Amino acid sequence: MKQAILYIALLSCVACNKQLIETPHSFLTPSNFYKTAADAQSALNGAFSPLQAQTYYQRTVYIIAEPMDAWYPNPISGDRGDLYAGTYTGTNSEVTNWWTNIYKLVKNANDVIAYVPGINMDVNARNNIVGNATFLRGMAYFDLVRAYGDVPLVLGPNSDSVSLFPKRTPSAQVYQQIIADLQNAETNCVHLGQIPSAQVGMVSSEAASAMLARVYLQRGSTSFADPQDHQNALAECNKVIAYSQANPTVLTLVPSYASIFNVSTKNGPECIFSIQFGAAPNPVNLTNRMFDPTTLPQFGGYGSLVGLNSYYSSFDPEDTLRRNVDIGTNSGGFHWISKYRDPGVKAGASGRNNWIVLRYADVLLMQSEALNDINPTDPTKFNGINQVRTRAGLADKLLSFTTTPGPDDFVTALVNERNWELGAEGQRRWDLIRLGRYQSIKAAQGYTIDNNHLLLPLPQSELDVNPNLTQNPGY
Repeated sequence: MKQAILYIALLSCVACNKQLIETPHSFLTPSNFYKTAADAQSALNGAFSPLQAQTYYQRTVYIIAEPMDAWYPNPISGDRGDLYAGTYTGTNSEVTNWWTNIYKLVKNANDVIAYVPGINMDVNARNNIVGNATFLRGMAYFDLVRAYGDVPLVLGPNSDSVSLFPKRTPSAQVYQQIIADLQNAETNCVHLGQIPSAQVGMVSSEAASAMLARVYLQRGSTSFADPQDHQNALAECNKVIAYSQANPTVLTLVPSYASIFNVSTKNGPECIFSIQFGAAPNPVNLTNRMFDPTTLPQFGGYGSLVGLNSYYSSFDPEDTLRRNVDIGTNSGGFHWISKYRDPGVKAGASGRNNWIVLRYADVLLMQSEALNDINPTDPTKFNGINQVRTRAGLADKLLSFTTTPGPDDFVTALVNERNWELGAEGQRRWDLIRLGRYQSIKAAQGYTIDNNHLLLPLPQSELDVNPNLTQNPGY
């Protein structure tokens, strides 16, 4: 102890007489890091990393976007219960998580977009990396604008007072930037079949086209829609479908619905873009534990999210393929979402399941939606949705003008089909808002959703530190 005291005293004396100068031996900055092709790929890997967080695409994505009519949080209280009931406020932790992690992704993508173009490397490889980053930024802002409306549009890694305290940008302008970013990705990313096996999980041109279709459809439902949104959505869907027809081994509607979610066949030819998870030490996915019941010890789940009996009963009696995959577990008198189960891990362990952002069945459904929006009397609008129904074993119950005579009947059929096909995949909130059914579906459950709550509140923590932000109406 005396030696330690003496040593500290000696250091103090030295400090009194001579300033301590530290020379860093390893300190990464944009000026000394972005030098090689390997640096560019490392930076892009870093841009992808926020997607794997529990508070983004590992858990919060379905807490924010899915508590509608397929499952409910257990218990229906606290922050998750408020999201289910539509009583959320700016202090909701999941509302804050969604905002915070998305802006982490924006920051990382902005760095790649700003600095990688200056690296002396193969031009096509460099363009592909930057295209991946513009896709990520476009997807991030799409997640933001759908949730919060007007949001700060930060497009560079600067640190002046404007970027420290940015104002909200009108949603119409945010959408314009999203589309520009995704168009950049569509042009510069490689095709799906050209992604090397060592880089599975990177973005393809087809992923950008599919995301553009989703963006156009969503903007087409807003007050600032462009007259060509639905036509543009159709064009983007048709690009992906044409690629599938020319490359059926790379992209197709796989025969087995269950195989899409089987960890042994993940990244199959129906998946267009997925967030990658795997066995430790790679990032693992908590999702199976969230949806699995506590009452079945072979699963060891948390029982946090319980399937609705009404969702189970909503499937056509012949649609056993999707029903058994989506919500096939029955335990304790409840049905449980089962499409994210990983039988290859120990009970109570996180799974290896990817989180699928875009897949081919969704493109077919979006094509049908766009065709109905453009011309409700066009009989080809049934083609995409009927391909999905045929794969589900409903070839003898295909849709037509006999079964869905009017445009509103078709929307009802589409709303149902998307829930059966894409349930618990992070699309339901946006689907119901876009198709005008969110408030009526929640009303049928006993919850009143006013127009203000079609948008989430900005996190109160952001308002507290940024005087230039304003809250959404109604909060």
